[in-house]
Amino acid sequence: MSRLYNEMGSICISEDVLANIAGMATVECYGLVGMASRSSADGIVELLKKEHLSKGVKVYTEEDKLVIDLYIVVEFGTKISTVAQNIIDKVKYSVETMTGIEVKKVNINVKGVRV
Repeated sequence: MSRLYNEMGSICISEDVLANIAGMATVECYGLVGMASRSSADGIVELLKKEHLSKGVKVYTEEDKLVIDLYIVVEFGTKISTVAQNIIDKVKYSVETMTGIEVKKVNINVKGVRV
């Protein structure tokens, strides 16, 4: 739970809300096939449907700033570093402008490549 304080009181934003914001911002980026589940222990990557995007996102705080881990599947033929940088920029901007909470870093975990 992230909290913002002002002269009127405090605002609590749950990690699920932050994960949904980050997930929605991620799927808007070019070169992305979809979000992947965080736990793909058997090596099979499952693409998540739009209503379950937060399962491909982990949000936690570090030094009163957000750290966001994203688990994605990229499109074959795209430059992974460029796709990742675009996602980082978009997620950081979206979360900070919608919530007012500073994002310390966004970590990209590429779980697969698909056509």
